[in-house]
Amino acid sequence: MSSPSPEEAHYNDTNRAFLQAFLSRSVLTLKEAKPILAAIFTAHDDRETLPEDVTEADFNSYITSANRAISAFDLEIRSTYSQNDKTRIYALVNTTSDSITQLATTHTADEISFVKRVLDAMFLTNNTPRQELCAVSSMQAVRLHKNPSANSRVSNGVVELEGNGDVSVGVGAGGQGLSIVQAEKVLAGMVEEGWFERSKAGFFTLSARGLMELRGWLLETYNHGGEEEEDGEGEGDRVKLCFACREIITVLFLGGYRDNGVRVENREKKCPICKREWTGNDFVGEKVITTSERYLQGKRRSGIASSQARRSTQGGGDGAEEV
Repeated sequence: MSSPSPEEAHYNDTNRAFLQAFLSRSVLTLKEAKPILAAIFTAHDDRETLPEDVTEADFNSYITSANRAISAFDLEIRSTYSQNDKTRIYALVNTTSDSITQLATTHTADEISFVKRVLDAMFLTNNTPRQELCAVSSMQAVRLHKNPSANSRVSNGVVELEGNGDVSVGVGAGGQGLSIVQAEKVLAGMVEEGWFERSKAGFFTLSARGLMELRGWLLETYNHGGEEEEDGEGEGDRVKLCFACREIITVLFLGGYRDNGVRVENREKKCPICKREWTGNDFVGEKVITTSERYLQGKRRSGIASSQARRSTQGGGDGAEEV
């Protein structure tokens, strides 16, 4: 019997407890990991360790040990930065299988088909050269609950449903699809499982975990060159990569002009390619919508109506209040 390697000899119950905690969450940040490691250290050393006593070096050491333990199972803990606040996020990723099919272990065929239609809405319907939203509103997502019918018109991979003007994309699972209530539950589940994020404005986007785990599938599905494209995105590719770090971009302050195709995750004053000044009012993500005059006017009207309703209620509701 061979003796254990130094790495195996160092792997102890604290490493196993940390890995179990990570597996139960799938996604962690350093801030979230500190109290977990502090509790583990306290139990193991029989003396109290405070979260602030846990260092980033401690955390990185346990991530490295965990990766050694799970590599034989085609799993890996990878990290990326949040596109919203630049927090470093660590996620458990399957390194070999088609990531989208992993949902089959916890979701039905109709649910997976619905999720694919939501992703198509993010990266096809709502992602054009004029408007790179890369997100879907709650209302639009729920409207994709039914599988495309045989009477739907297909054009360039986009299925246009007849009658109500809604746009669905993708291929159905062969059944009727989901009810509205079921679709809402699936969306909530995707957020809870860490695949989607839902903003305060009600837009769904892929989370950091989703972007990391689905990276290969997204590039293969929505980009002509897949991951083999070395010089950036090809013409017509829908998944955009940061010019500097090569990570997928779905939320971004967009500098310069859209015609040069450069997307950079920073706030430098000039585009690194064309050297033009950032415009300061172009975005990728939900700000494409939420900073538009039409959206802001709608919010103002909604706020006025809500204020009038509150005043009317407080006044006894005897009639319309003069403005």
